[in-house]
Amino acid sequence: MSTALTRRLPILLAVAALALALALPATAAAKGRGDHHGHRPAGHDNGVGKVAGVMTRNLYLGADLGPVIAAENTEQVVSASGAVLRDVVANDFPTRARGLADEIRSEKPDLVGLQEVAFWHTTPITPAGKEITIDYLDLLLNQLNKGPGPDRYEVVVVQNEFGTETPADFNGVAGDGPGGELADAEVLGKLQMRDVILARTGAGVHTWNASGGNFNTLLELSVGGQPVAVKRGWTATDARVRGSHPFHFVNTHLEAFQPLIRAAQAQELVAPGGPATSDLPVVLVGDLNSDDDTVTGADRLAYQALLAAGFVERSTDDPLGCCLNSPLLEVGKGGSVSDFDHQVDHVMTNDPSGITLERSEVTGLLPVNGFWDSDHAGLFSALRFEY
Repeated sequence: MSTALTRRLPILLAVAALALALALPATAAAKGRGDHHGHRPAGHDNGVGKVAGVMTRNLYLGADLGPVIAAENTEQVVSASGAVLRDVVANDFPTRARGLADEIRSEKPDLVGLQEVAFWHTTPITPAGKEITIDYLDLLLNQLNKGPGPDRYEVVVVQNEFGTETPADFNGVAGDGPGGELADAEVLGKLQMRDVILARTGAGVHTWNASGGNFNTLLELSVGGQPVAVKRGWTATDARVRGSHPFHFVNTHLEAFQPLIRAAQAQELVAPGGPATSDLPVVLVGDLNSDDDTVTGADRLAYQALLAAGFVERSTDDPLGCCLNSPLLEVGKGGSVSDFDHQVDHVMTNDPSGITLERSEVTGLLPVNGFWDSDHAGLFSALRFEY
């Protein structure tokens, strides 16, 4: 390892590891066909009814980042980062993706809002280091689109959120790093978080005007005396489903740890010209980290801001779906169904007379394949357009 890289790593560690944020681009990356999905011309009504299925699903990033944030020196960050990477591997997203894909295929949502769509990667910095890549989006799409059947899912839009890159003792072997404070760090561990919208193809689903961005109001952590922002944001697209009235579909993940920041982000969504405003009726899904009856105090503020802007709930009356209390999601090692004791995931609309609820389900409340699918449950709603 070069002397220059050795000098640079502690700086990179201080800026990235504790803050959970890199300078990420605020633009959304459209993938797949982006503008249009499905094969029927827009506006075609095949007589099966104007019902659109939507789903929100938090995938769980795979580990608790708290020990990295709390680390007080380089050695502690190297150790904590290595433990995080080992937890991510132990939580086995390739297996969890099978259960998540089964949830989605069972409900057949036309549009899916995904949060915590992690990309993990390790880059060796000494010969002892091992390169691994765990891309949640690719793994989930591979499971969703395997086997026979007409239904497939494509990416409409991807938005980068917060990210980290830290030196780590991934293999747990002492002394195989470059030396000094990094004596045990044989890899750089990278995490990139993303929010994503998927659309079901071959089902009369058409999307256009895909977009995404980061909130202006962000949680800031002091790192070496300098403020660094933890990026959160949103993805959106206009859509029409099997001849339904066109609508604006928005997916978001509001700040998890500071309720006043979370409330300000909710207000950004619904402010004039905000991502959850449109000439079209709006359907908003996501991990709002807020509710009006299953949480208390300031944790209600974000949801109340959406209610004040005219949004109403369009999900089941029994929505409890958050959260398992262990970073290890193996059966017998992490949580039980009784841990799902409050609501953070929602399906809402600002057009309650035009968009009604036909049915709604909470998914993922039981482990499968030896793992829980996520530390959240999923939330599906079939929405009827009364136009």
